Amino acid sequence: MSNQFRMAALAAALSLCAPAALAHDGVHVHDAYARSSPGAASGAAFMMIDNHGATDDRLVAARSDIAARVELHTHEQDAQGVMRMIHVEEGFVIPAGGEIALERGGKHVMFLGLTRPLETGDIVPLTLVFENEGEVTLEVVVDNARGTGHGHGHGHGHSHGHGHGHGN
Repeated sequence: MSNQFRMAALAAALSLCAPAALAHDGVHVHDAYARSSPGAASGAAFMMIDNHGATDDRLVAARSDIAARVELHTHEQDAQGVMRMIHVEEGFVIPAGGEIALERGGKHVMFLGLTRPLETGDIVPLTLVFENEGEVTLEVVVDNARGTGHGHGHGHGHSHGHGHGHGN
């Protein structure tokens, strides 16, 4: 696939997704995108999660058929000052009336053992599992060119959902 075709596909996908965000009763997921390095066996997804509910919620798991394992990760500095990526089994709290950023260098969804390469413009199915909200299923655009300088809320990589039901 030519690079020009990939960029056109990405632009088309982003234009379809830009006005949308995925909202449930309390949880609102937006500005989602995924990326991986060429030839890598792993990748990651990043997004903003707002909690418009009256009680705290917790992102406890994530699932996708593009990887053998999907985990919630963050970075932590060890005693020697080296940053390490760690699996956060307890998940991430989204405070009532607050938000969390899943972003590069911080909290994120990690795809381990990719079943296929993640090419710019691809759509990745992703299910987020919340303690209270239940399951939120979305499709995330792969944007391997997006760097840390692309801030949240610019209309890039918004998720759009299918199967908006709760898992409960």
